[in-house]
Amino acid sequence: MNKKSSSLRRSAKDKQPSGPGDSGWQARKSAATRDQIVDAAIRCIVESSYSKTTTMKIAEKAGLSRGATLHHFPSKMDIIRAAVDYLHQKRLHAFQRSITEIPPGADMVHLAVEAYWAHVNHPIYVAFFELSVAARTDPELREILYPAQLEFDRQWYATARDLFPEWQSDPKAFDLALSLTQQLMEGMAISFFTHARDDDKQVLLDYLEEKLRELKPST
Repeated sequence: MNKKSSSLRRSAKDKQPSGPGDSGWQARKSAATRDQIVDAAIRCIVESSYSKTTTMKIAEKAGLSRGATLHHFPSKMDIIRAAVDYLHQKRLHAFQRSITEIPPGADMVHLAVEAYWAHVNHPIYVAFFELSVAARTDPELREILYPAQLEFDRQWYATARDLFPEWQSDPKAFDLALSLTQQLMEGMAISFFTHARDDDKQVLLDYLEEKLRELKPST
């Protein structure tokens, strides 16, 4: 074998992947870094507000350089778009998990109210609320948030129907119960962020339970 052939074979060998799992490992590493950036963005929004969240602050919170962050997300709005998708999925999964963990024979109305109250007081909901307020005066954010919220509402409604089959004999009562629960508790959560008194909480939650029991079909 001449030196030229040997050199060509070494060159071809050097260009080959070092193992069949390399591409998969790189993809997993990239996905993990993206998740790290999205998580950092959400923490920045919760701790500092949307308006004060910058790519530099997100990078610092993620423990990455700004260049590494921009390699995965070219702009702040790209990060926010990914964060909105992540928030909606986390909210939906948390709601599903909290309801499916209620044991058979338990007081479903009471525990469902407690579960949703915990949901709207979670940092995930705080981040979503912060984005919703900011979207009012930020057209670019509004274009991202509102379509995602419509899709979340559609999925949330379908999930609720699956989790509460006993209500399906009276769809109008179900829709009213769902709307009452969302509007009251989400409004309560927002007021508790600012000024509401803690002793109002239990009175309102008890009232909500009472109305839900009245609406629940007897069959």
